[in-house]
Amino acid sequence: MTQATADNASFRDDARVISLVGIAHAVSHFFHLVLASLFPWLKEAFVLSYAELGFLMSVFFIVSGVGQALSGFVVDRVGARMVLFAGLGMLGISAFFLSAAQNYSMLLAGAMLAGLGNSVFHPADFTLLNRRVSLARLGYGFSMHGVSGNLGWAAAPIFMISVATVYGWRAALVCAALLPLAILALLLVYRRELDYPLEHKVVKQAAVAGAGPEVKPESAMAFMRLPAVWLCFTFFFISTQASGGIQSFSSPSLRSLYDMSLTWATSGVTVYMLSSALGTLWGGFLATRSTRHDRNVAIAFSLAGLISLVLASGLVNPLVAIMLMGVIGFCAGTAGPSRDLLIRAASPKHATGRVYGVVYSGMDLGMASAPILFGLLMDHHHPSWVFILIGAFQVAALFTAFGVGKVTQHQNKAA
Repeated sequence: MTQATADNASFRDDARVISLVGIAHAVSHFFHLVLASLFPWLKEAFVLSYAELGFLMSVFFIVSGVGQALSGFVVDRVGARMVLFAGLGMLGISAFFLSAAQNYSMLLAGAMLAGLGNSVFHPADFTLLNRRVSLARLGYGFSMHGVSGNLGWAAAPIFMISVATVYGWRAALVCAALLPLAILALLLVYRRELDYPLEHKVVKQAAVAGAGPEVKPESAMAFMRLPAVWLCFTFFFISTQASGGIQSFSSPSLRSLYDMSLTWATSGVTVYMLSSALGTLWGGFLATRSTRHDRNVAIAFSLAGLISLVLASGLVNPLVAIMLMGVIGFCAGTAGPSRDLLIRAASPKHATGRVYGVVYSGMDLGMASAPILFGLLMDHHHPSWVFILIGAFQVAALFTAFGVGKVTQHQNKAA
C-alpha cells in the first residue's frame, strides 16, 4: 500500500492497523519496567547494590538506543513488519533467559537482549503508521500509539509485583515472556494488515517494466546531513531527560520537599502517567486540526516547565503538588502527537525508518543518562533542583521544537 492508497483507507482499516501497532507498543513500554519492578527480589536473590540494579536499566536503554538507530536502516530495507515480529520474539526470549539467571552476568546479558528487542519498535511502528494509516487519521494514530505506551508503563509494576509476590520473581518473568509471544501470534494472524510495498522495490519494478526511468538510489546515509534530523534527536534527548527525572526521582523529591508519605509521593508519579495518557488523547485531536506542530509542542512544554519550577519552590501544599504533577503529565502528553507529526514532516521520503530510528535513539539515551544525573542531585540532598532541572530541560526542548519547524519550512520551500 502506497501513501496515496493509505489516504483512501477506510476507518475500519485504519483502526485495525492503529490497534495492532498500539498493542505491540504497549508491550515495548511494559518491558521498560519489567526488571525495575523486580528490583526488591533481585537485590535479595543476588545480593546486589542499588548501583548494580540501576546499571541493569542503563544497559537496557543504551543497547536499545544504539539498536534503534541501526534498526531503522533494516526497516527501510526489509520492511517494518518483519522487524516488529523479530523485536517481539526477542523480548519473549529475553524474559525466559532472565527467569533462568543464576548470576549478575546473566542478568546483564538478559538486559542487553531485552534492549535489543525493544530497539525495533519506534522505527517499525511509525513506519507502519505512516504507510498504512490515512493522513486524515494519522494524528489519532500517533495519539493512540502514545497512550498505549503509557498503559504499558502503568501495567508492568502491577502485573510483575502481583505475580512475584505470590509465585516468585522467576515465575513473574516467565509470565512476562508469554505476553510478547502472544501478541506476536496475534500479529501473525493479521500480518496482511501490516504489509506494504517497499519503495526501493517499487522503483526497480517500475524501471524494469518500462513505466519509469531507473532512478539512482540515494545514499542510505544522506538523511543524516539534514539539520532537522539532528534537531529532532536533540529534542528527544533533552525532553526525555525531563521525563526520566520525573519517573526516577520525582517521588523522593516530593517526599523531601513536602514531607509526604511514600504512598502520597508515589501517587504523584501515578497521577503524572495517567494524566499524560489523557493529554496524549487530547493531543491527537489538537495535532489533527493544526498545521503548526512546533507551536503546539512549545506551548505544552512552556507550561510544563513553569509548573515544574512552582513544584521546586515547595510553596504549595501536598495535595496541590500532586495535582500539579498531573498538569505536567497532561502537558507532556499533549505535545506527543504534534511532536511525532513534526518529525514526519522533517523526514525525507523513503527514509522513514532510518529517521525515526536515529531520532528516537535520543529518547533511549536520555532514559539511560537521566537516572544518573538526577540521582546525583538527590545524593547531594538537592531535591528542589530535581524539579528545577526538569523545568529547564522542558524549556530547552521547546527551542529545539521551534528549530525543527523552521528548518522543515525551509526544506519545503527549497523543494
